[in-house]
Amino acid sequence: MSESTGPSASPSVDPRRAQLRRLQLIALAMLLAMVAGFVLSHVYGERGIWAWVAAFCEAATVGALADWFAVVALFRHPLGLPIPHTAIIPHNKARIADSLAVFVRDHFLEPQALLARLQVFDPATRLGQWISEPEQARKLAGLARGWTLQALDLLDETAVRRAIQGFVVEQLRNWNAAGTAGELLTALTADNRHQRVLDEGLRRIADWLDDESIKQRASALIVRYIRKEWPTLASTVDWVKPIDEIGDSLAERLASAALEELQQVLSEPEHPLRQDYARWVGEYIERLRHDPELAVQVDAIKQRMIDHPAVQDYVSSLWRRIHDALREDLERPDSALAGHLERGLVSLGKALGRDAALRDALNQHMLSGAERLTVRLRSSVTEHISQTVKGWDERKLVEQLELSVGRDLQYIRFNGTLVGGLIGLILHALTGWLRF
Repeated sequence: MSESTGPSASPSVDPRRAQLRRLQLIALAMLLAMVAGFVLSHVYGERGIWAWVAAFCEAATVGALADWFAVVALFRHPLGLPIPHTAIIPHNKARIADSLAVFVRDHFLEPQALLARLQVFDPATRLGQWISEPEQARKLAGLARGWTLQALDLLDETAVRRAIQGFVVEQLRNWNAAGTAGELLTALTADNRHQRVLDEGLRRIADWLDDESIKQRASALIVRYIRKEWPTLASTVDWVKPIDEIGDSLAERLASAALEELQQVLSEPEHPLRQDYARWVGEYIERLRHDPELAVQVDAIKQRMIDHPAVQDYVSSLWRRIHDALREDLERPDSALAGHLERGLVSLGKALGRDAALRDALNQHMLSGAERLTVRLRSSVTEHISQTVKGWDERKLVEQLELSVGRDLQYIRFNGTLVGGLIGLILHALTGWLRF
């Protein structure tokens, strides 16, 4: 069988080619030896031992030639002659492609058979046992870290930054800020949280009014105002009592009155001020939800904020900060992200080992996913295999098949030569016995 040459392999690259060539030469040498023995036996008259040699070599030559024809006919036309039912593989490439696709579909992509094997395999238990080992979890975390770094390198930073900025800005422009503010305030006012906010604010004001420095500033403000608005009265009063003392006294009394009022508000849950405050908050929330004019005002504020250069610069630099932070962490041997992932994998493995319900749930999810995937891929994979094989170059297909099974087929030629010779000896012995 002559050697096929194809674009996909060379003798220096694929060792199978040299092995096939060597076996072909051995088979050819055996054939030539049988032909030579047959010729010599006839030269010596086919008497005595030469009769046995002639019988062996004649039958061996026929067997070798028959098996050579059969082996070559699988891949090409013997001697280039267009003999019917030869070059079987190239002529039946389409049928082989369809049969191979159907075989893979029925034996590897049959949903019930695949699910039965997965159930016996118990993937959740095996996964838990594997990832619960710290070394395996460390390897997985290392692989994930490497993949993430490669993904960061592959990303076009300029394009990603532009895409992130465009996405964030678009989302902000489409954001209903007034509605969100109304929902947020609704959440904050649940369980009278807004009253606690009011209490905290009133306590801060009380602390501020009780501060001596604040009282002094209020007194100075009162004195300055009196001297500016009523200078004559201020000069007259100074003869009776210093105006500064009057300012201190007024500031003290105003602070005391304000503190007393604040304490009353803090101590009375139904104080009118609290009711006014609650009513104002409720009305404002309703306006945020349903008032178109207020929504327009809030949206205008939002748009001005979006268009502000500082906001635009922050959004444009967002990806760079994320990118640098991720790379800086992942490049460290003690990466925090990789450490969290490793510990999480170990914890998951131990949880799978302890919790039978978790294993059953995970197995069920895997089985359901495998069934959906198999059903979805079954027809497409079958079609893909069929079309791929049909699209192969015939010479390349023959070459690859010959390199894969051609060596085993040469042993058929060896066996045909030897078995043919033995049959020749048996027939010669049987003929001699009958003659005798």
